Amino acid sequence: MDSLVPSNRHLREVLLYFYNLKKSAAESHRLLVEAYGEHAFSDGTCRRWFRQFKEGIFDVEDAEREGRPKKFKDEQLEALLDEDPCQTQAKLAAALNVERSTVEKRLQAIGFVQKQGNWVQHELTERQQENRKTICEMLLQRQQRKGFLHRIVTGDEKWIHYENPKRKKAWVKPGEPGPSQPKRDIHCDKVMLCIWWDMKGVVYHELLKPSESITGDVYRRQLIRLKRAIAEKRPEWENRHDKLILQHDNARPHIAQPVKNYLEGQNWEVLQHPPYSPDIAPSDYYLFRSMQSALSGERFHSYENIRNWLNNWIASKDEHFFRDGIRKLPERWTNVVASNGAYFE
Repeated sequence: MDSLVPSNRHLREVLLYFYNLKKSAAESHRLLVEAYGEHAFSDGTCRRWFRQFKEGIFDVEDAEREGRPKKFKDEQLEALLDEDPCQTQAKLAAALNVERSTVEKRLQAIGFVQKQGNWVQHELTERQQENRKTICEMLLQRQQRKGFLHRIVTGDEKWIHYENPKRKKAWVKPGEPGPSQPKRDIHCDKVMLCIWWDMKGVVYHELLKPSESITGDVYRRQLIRLKRAIAEKRPEWENRHDKLILQHDNARPHIAQPVKNYLEGQNWEVLQHPPYSPDIAPSDYYLFRSMQSALSGERFHSYENIRNWLNNWIASKDEHFFRDGIRKLPERWTNVVASNGAYFE
């Protein structure tokens, strides 16, 4: 039934069936939603049809068209969106008793666009904004003197949840924010992905066991395994004059003393990265966003399910995908400078 998109006529026939079974309009609406989800009529539409049935009008055929689609006032559409901006076009069409294409055209005509809700970011202090701007200016100047993006290996961690509900999109005017949404319960079932990648693809990744967490010692051991993976997958670095550049954020395990001691003994450079800056961390603004979009609606029943899904997702991405993610860095540094260190999205 998930693949069925019912016509309005079909839904009206179902309502007439419920009416003959002596069910109420409210109960009929509940059963429609249970069977057809977002494609079901609204409660108001169900009540309107039940009033017609009580008046002895049982014709459920679509009204004949005279060359023009059925009209409604824009105020009616806006009122429905004020009530719930996350309604789908199909649901809006059912409430207005028109075709979905009619709703789509009117939404475009009156300037509504669909946006997904975003999580609220950290509130930056004035000093943090100045630090972000200064570092991004330095990185831009360096990139302009001699490009170094091809030398970056970037890494980060991400929680992978067993339950991944879809985030709602809402109809809003251009320039207006999408709806804010509460984050998941931090105690829900999840495992941590640790991943490092460059312009060519994923160099190394680990999926920690549910009982494992990241510490300075754990991260140091991961960097040792990362170095081995680089030697195996990127052997050209053995003969390069330029240093490999490690880009990671300032999470406590990343700047712990065991990690600092290890990195000092490597022929690597650690790229400057201001605190509270996921908007200029490639994993956050690019890789994890794409991954989270693919995870939307996924439900995992075991650790192995998650590991298999991740391996398949990584294998599905080609070199162009990873190259595009790294190449966005100068643009994002520029945006930070232009916004005087404030978040730009």
